Amino acid sequence: MSMKRCENGHYFDSSKYSTCPSCGIQDVDIHATVIHHVLQPSPATPEGQTVRQNQNPRSGGEPGVTVGVFCQKIGMDPVVGWLVCIGGGDKGRDFRIRSERNAIGRAANMDICISGDDTISREKHAYISYNPRKNSFLLTPGESRGIVYLNDDEVAAPVPLKPFDVIELGQTKLLFVPFCGEQFQWDKFAGQATDG
Repeated sequence: MSMKRCENGHYFDSSKYSTCPSCGIQDVDIHATVIHHVLQPSPATPEGQTVRQNQNPRSGGEPGVTVGVFCQKIGMDPVVGWLVCIGGGDKGRDFRIRSERNAIGRAANMDICISGDDTISREKHAYISYNPRKNSFLLTPGESRGIVYLNDDEVAAPVPLKPFDVIELGQTKLLFVPFCGEQFQWDKFAGQATDG
């Protein structure tokens, strides 16, 4: 057992918890979800879709907001895979990968925000992209000084991702788990999801 002391003086087992369980998770902005048609009726939004209060769904629809081609084509911005933290400050957490480009960094405005590792750049440490036309994933180094590793090899240019590849950023290790692939693709099921 490896005991660690948090900023507030609590002791906890760091082999079991990535942060102090007595303090809880800091800087988490959790709002109640509500049915979208109650907040903002819209004929383009399927009834029953949930969004955070005072926030529009990621699929866009507002003037001036850029919407991805895939999102516009199928009418939603679905999850296409996950990164699961298997080492580092956010160990045990999962991060959703969406279609097209996903910027990875510590800042809250990143598509994939890994806030528990100060050795990851705030913005654009790396990118993961899903190409719905080719049904494939790529890992691309970002605009930071930090090196990105894939299965212990440095990533200097875009490289394809395979299921259960291990990505390292700073002191964080992430396991790649695809949802879309040979067995499932959102564009083939998009019509079925809204018909029922």
